[in-house]
Amino acid sequence: MWRSILIGLVAGQRGLTPLAAVAIATHRKKISAELPLQKLMLNPVITTGTVAFAAAEMAGDKMKTAPDRTVPIGLAVRSVTAGYAGAALAPRDKRVIGAAIAVGTALASSYVGLAARKWGMRRYGQTATGFVEDAIVFGSGLSIASPSLVAGRR
Repeated sequence: MWRSILIGLVAGQRGLTPLAAVAIATHRKKISAELPLQKLMLNPVITTGTVAFAAAEMAGDKMKTAPDRTVPIGLAVRSVTAGYAGAALAPRDKRVIGAAIAVGTALASSYVGLAARKWGMRRYGQTATGFVEDAIVFGSGLSIASPSLVAGRR
């Protein structure tokens, strides 16, 4: 269940990164494609698309007009992607619990992450803090969904 909790933390910071991390892990056969629509992630076009959407979200985050992650639509996206990723990373018999835990973690960490980001922005600016956050979030998402990929083992 740790992976579900951790992917929820990732979702709280970037809504589309958990989906990209699960797509990469599924495509590379690091996790099995058992959830609805997850078999689509075996297709490289779908995997590339999820990564592109996550990258677009990260780019958009650097814009001055970017909304806070706690606006209702942002929380809704985080809930959906956290739930899906949390279920995909949970043991087969605990997928519903994994999804629920990931959603709860994502919602709570959205507020904590926003407060931390605002603190960092006052000191270092929006772009610099955004790039640091992106690196941490994307790296964490990959290592949670595909630990062996990050460790260099195939």
